[in-house]
Parts: sequence; C-alpha cells; structure tokens
Amino acid sequence: MTEYLPEGYLIETPKNKNILSSLENLKEAQKNKTILEAVAAVCSAKHDLILDLGAIRGIIPRNEGAIGIESGETRDIALISRVGKPVCFIITGFEKEKNGRFTAICSRKAVQEECTANYLEKLVPGDVIPAVVTHMENFGCFADIGCGIPSLLPIDSISVSRISHPSDRFRSGEKIFAVVSGRDSAGRICISHKELLGTWEENAEKFSPGETVGGIIRSVEDYGVFVELAPNLAGLAESCPRLRPGQKACVYIKSLIPDKMKIKLIIVDAFESEEEPNPPEYFIKSGHIDFWRYSPEGCSKNISTDFG
Repeated sequence: MTEYLPEGYLIETPKNKNILSSLENLKEAQKNKTILEAVAAVCSAKHDLILDLGAIRGIIPRNEGAIGIESGETRDIALISRVGKPVCFIITGFEKEKNGRFTAICSRKAVQEECTANYLEKLVPGDVIPAVVTHMENFGCFADIGCGIPSLLPIDSISVSRISHPSDRFRSGEKIFAVVSGRDSAGRICISHKELLGTWEENAEKFSPGETVGGIIRSVEDYGVFVELAPNLAGLAESCPRLRPGQKACVYIKSLIPDKMKIKLIIVDAFESEEEPNPPEYFIKSGHIDFWRYSPEGCSKNISTDFG
C-alpha cells in the first residue's frame, strides 16, 4: 500500500536512492508509477523545476509542478521556494537530448492528485498524521501534510502555552506531528498540534515543588510573569523589573495546584539566549483522538477539544 508522506521522508530511503542510481531503474519506476523524491536544483525562468536524479537530469514542467498552478489557484512561489529542497514526483516519460543523454519528464501534480484521492480525502477529524513545517507567518505556520500539499496550523493551535510567533516553537523544514481538526469552506484540511503535547497533569508530573528548573518567559503582565516549563505547561511568577518575553529563566517551583491548574514560581535568574527551540515532546504520535481534555479532573476551568 502506497504511503503518502510529506516531502523529505523518501529521499534518503534505500529504495529511493537505488532507483535514482541508474537509468534502467528509473525506466522501471516509470512503468510502476513509483513515487520518488529528488532535490530541485534549479527553477528555470519558465518556472520548470530541474531535478538532480543522480543518474540523469529530470524536469517537472511548470504546469505539472503542483495542483492549482495551471488555474492560478496556487502561486508560482510554491515552485520557486522548492529549490534546494526535496520534491516528490512520478516519471511520465523520457526525452533523448542531442548529446545522447536522457532527461526524465516528471509530474509532481500527478502525485498530489493521487495523494488527495487516496489519502487526504479519507482523513477525518481526530486523525494523527505526520507533517513538515514549510514556512511561518505571524498568524501560524504552513505544514506539508502529504506530497507537498500544505495545511495551515494556526498559532493558537500550536501549544497551550502561548507564543508570539511560530518560530518560538518550530524551525522551517522540521518534521512534526499534527491532528486533523476539520476542513475549511474550500474542503482543505485544517490541523492542530497542541492536543499531541500532553495534558496539564501529564506535563506537571515532570516537576515537583522545591525544584529549580529552566523555562522561557512568554508573557510579562502587571500581575505577574508567565514562564513556560514545557510547550503545554506554564506557571506564574511575581513581576520582576527588566524582564521580557523570549528570555530564558531559572525558576524555583513553589507549588503545583491541580484543581486550579496553576503553578507558582519564583524567578531566580533571567538571561538572553539564541538557542534554537527544542523539538516538541509528543505524548501522541499516531492513531486517532475522539476527545482530548487538557484540564485535570475536578478543575473548574475546562480546556478540551471534541473531534467528534
């Protein structure tokens, strides 16, 4: 059974490498309509993608570059931005050049159409899927959910702990997991992420009163400072002068209060850091979720997601 993965998952597999190693294998892949991946080395002036197939050169004509390019629904930046990155494709034919070498004629759009019909159309809210972050905006990030097809992950769905920009949590090209939250008015899949990062109790179990731990300052308010201990867990400390969001912090844990979903902290130190964000720790990586409740039992505040 064909697995329709985000771009970048196939390129280093032994099967993909073996097929790209010889013209004979590439011709066999054409017959079998095998989905392959290679790096887009160049985007031509006509916006054709030129592929490095190892054994020979490949080309994806502009109109075969993605669903919607021909109609104008998808902008050409979707092709230009793939240079230097893996793209998926099937080989539709070969052309013999004047120098006797062959060029493979390829289609990325055909793979995306197949992925849509055989995979994406069958997904339902609550399904957990792999994804790859492609680019980020203030309002959220776009992620490849299969064969280069994008989906929007809104910033407020990335984690329970609030962030100012998706780059606080992700980096471009990062492999993540997401959960299908529904479809928009055009039928495109919408995704969420926070439901995979654990409940309040699951995260709070990692910490104990009396410990001093590291965190990240996410918000500075008149009444206190919110410090993130984990992507789905933050505590409140008393206000201190000259603190700002994004700083790393060393905090003392005074208490954890499950029935109020609160963690009381004391800031010991705060400092600047240019470190990249750590990859998220997932409590769920596959399967299906019908209902997710973040709040502990007995807590008056209810944070939950119903995928039914």
